[in-house]
Amino acid sequence: MINIAIDGPAGAGKSTIARQLAAGLGYIYVDTGALYRAVGVNAMRKGADTKDVQQVTGTLGSADVSLRFVDGEQRVFLGDEDVSLAIRTPEASMAASNVSAIPAVREFLFDLQRDIAAKNNCIMDGRDIGTVVLPNAQVKIFLTASAEVRAKRRYDELLAKGMQADYKQVLDEMVQRDYQDSHRAIAPLKQADDAVLVDTSDMNLEQVLNTLNKIVKEKM
Repeated sequence: MINIAIDGPAGAGKSTIARQLAAGLGYIYVDTGALYRAVGVNAMRKGADTKDVQQVTGTLGSADVSLRFVDGEQRVFLGDEDVSLAIRTPEASMAASNVSAIPAVREFLFDLQRDIAAKNNCIMDGRDIGTVVLPNAQVKIFLTASAEVRAKRRYDELLAKGMQADYKQVLDEMVQRDYQDSHRAIAPLKQADDAVLVDTSDMNLEQVLNTLNKIVKEKM
C-alpha cells in the first residue's frame, strides 16, 4: 500500500489539503487528529480532567471510537453517534492536545491508525505520522504556517460553521497548543528528517494543492 504522511501544527490546513489531495489520487483520507478529538470529547463527557492521566485512562474503556467512510468522506463516531461536528469546537481542540500527551491514549489509537494504512492507499495527517505512526511512508510532508495565519483560518472556519469565536482567544489557544504539542514527552510534534517542508502562510488552497501534488509525483 502507498502511504502519504502529512504532519504539522494545529490550523495549518492539513485536513482540508489532505482530504482534497486524497480525493484527487483516489486514496482514503485519515484524519488522526479527529480520533484524538473524539477521545477528548468522550473524556469531557465523562467528567474527566483531560490533563489527568488516570482520569482519562479510565474513560478509554467507554471510548468506542471509529472512522467510517460515507460516500468517500471520513466521519468520526463515538459508538453510534456521529461526532464529526462536535469534535471541532475550541474545547475539543484543547482536549485533544491534552489527551494526546497520554501514552495510554496513543497506544489505544495506534493500532487503529496502522491497520488502516496497512490495508489502504491512504493519506494520513496528524502530529507524528511521519515520525512515529508511519515512519516508512513513501511520501512525508510537513505543512505549516505562521501562528497568526493559522489562527485567522481557524477563526474564519468557526464563524462559517455558525460558532461564536474571538480571534485573540483562538490565537492564544493556538500558541498554547503549539507549545504543548511540540514539548510533550511522548511523540512530540516535529518534522521528520525526510519530510518536505511546505509553509502555506502566503499560499492559497490551489497553490498548496499544486505544490503537494508536485511533491507526490516527484517522490513516487
